[in-house]
Amino acid sequence: MPQALKVDLGDHAPCDPGFPARAIAHITADEEATAEAPLNLVPFADLKSFFKGSGRGQAPHILWDPFTGTFAQFFPATSRSKAVFDKDGGFRTNRSGKVVIQIEALFFPHCRVNGQVFVKLVDTPCKGWDVLNAWINSWGVPNSWPMGRPTSLSRNTCPAAKWKSQGGWYAHAHVPENDHVDPGSWPSFVSQPHEPTPVGPRFEPFPGTSFFRTGHRSPIIAGMHTRLVAEDCDRYTSDTGIDVWGPGDVRSYAAWQQKLGLEGSAADGVPGRFSWDRLGVPEV
Repeated sequence: MPQALKVDLGDHAPCDPGFPARAIAHITADEEATAEAPLNLVPFADLKSFFKGSGRGQAPHILWDPFTGTFAQFFPATSRSKAVFDKDGGFRTNRSGKVVIQIEALFFPHCRVNGQVFVKLVDTPCKGWDVLNAWINSWGVPNSWPMGRPTSLSRNTCPAAKWKSQGGWYAHAHVPENDHVDPGSWPSFVSQPHEPTPVGPRFEPFPGTSFFRTGHRSPIIAGMHTRLVAEDCDRYTSDTGIDVWGPGDVRSYAAWQQKLGLEGSAADGVPGRFSWDRLGVPEV
């Protein structure tokens, strides 16, 4: 997936082209929160590290953050991943399809983000869903739910004949040999427009790393400042000179990079194209 951070775990294995292409939808469900006791969403970087480390035996193809539109990819689409239980000699749930693309949405019911509590995945901004939907569709996975689009945390196991014969999207709650009830809900498919879409908000294109030099003044930097504050990445010590690149911008932008799951030199506070495009600085 071109838009994803690549965290290739190796250990690739082929899928079974004798079955139709499919995708399997999950939520990370990494905390047990309630309406009375909501919990903060676990950082994207933590889940990425988990699947890279101790959770590699449960890793999906794609980890998707529906709040920022960030993705991490652990296996190529043509390999099986390991996100569902697969009984020996059974349905080969992780590989029974031309592709079997598994997506973990970073979400659990009653998670709290920037002070707001979200009960269902569809209540989130679902940022990046259009990109994800289009990419999976490009691998021949039809925009259909053979067992119905999930709307609640309930179990509805797919019959063997349907699993073997019908491609499309399945919830983890539909997969044979498994007992999970996630994802609970999932956004509607993105229709491909047949007419030009209306002009929406316009954003500043990435101006290049050399643009961000100490003392450089620009309304683009002021716009970036405003967006970083809105994304709860405010590490500024002053509200003056917001259009001049300085140490506060470096600290705040590094916080944004870390929020996207970037690490090390990729989170040094200097904007790159990946993080800039996801920040969405309005055109000035």
